[in-house]
Amino acid sequence: MPEKITAEKRTEFGKGAARRIRREHKIPAVVYGHGNDPIHVTLPGHDTMMALKHGGANALLELDIDGSSQLALTKQVQVDPIRRVLEHIDFVAVRRGEKVTVDVPIHVSGDAAPETLVVTEHATVQVEAEATNIPERIEVSVEGAAIGTQIHASDLVLPEGTTLLTDPESLVVNVTQAQSAEQLEAELAEAEAEAGIVHEEAEEAVEAAEGEAAEGEGASAEGEAAEGEAASAEGDTAE
Repeated sequence: MPEKITAEKRTEFGKGAARRIRREHKIPAVVYGHGNDPIHVTLPGHDTMMALKHGGANALLELDIDGSSQLALTKQVQVDPIRRVLEHIDFVAVRRGEKVTVDVPIHVSGDAAPETLVVTEHATVQVEAEATNIPERIEVSVEGAAIGTQIHASDLVLPEGTTLLTDPESLVVNVTQAQSAEQLEAELAEAEAEAGIVHEEAEEAVEAAEGEAAEGEGASAEGEAAEGEAASAEGDTAE
């Protein structure tokens, strides 16, 4: 069942109006669809945030706009990257029984066989479903899956009334051989070398080696000078 939210129609637009709305802990939103003019509304911040959290990526809300009920499917949510608060929401107006096209997240569960790596090739799949019966996510179990296991879109178990629109041959989950720590370190070192990344430890080692070489050359020069002085002194004594 869609969660009910009381919305207020708004007549002020623009960044200034949006900031004022957010200062009151409310959220500016727009409802599009069905050939009608967009409806600009203001939603209660906390209630809307909780409704979207419970409903997932395709949350369906029942908006009470001036006493009139409107089903609204979430299409785009803008979130402040720093404060992580909702800044704006776009909805699409829908009707009960209406079929809609949505992208549904893939949720991988279970533990694959030892020494495997589970790779999610597609994080979502596109489906058609009734607006009031959109799956929140599609479960994919990899429990005990061996190396080489591949799960394609056609292998997914969809809820009744949901039709797959993604190419059935699309690879969704791939179980591969996990790399050893030595392989990972070797790949990392190769990538860093190609990127020209030099670690401080390596620089210090080079500087230390250069310093030792310089000291060796200095000691050799001093030794040669001492030998020369000794030879000169022997020559003077002989005379």
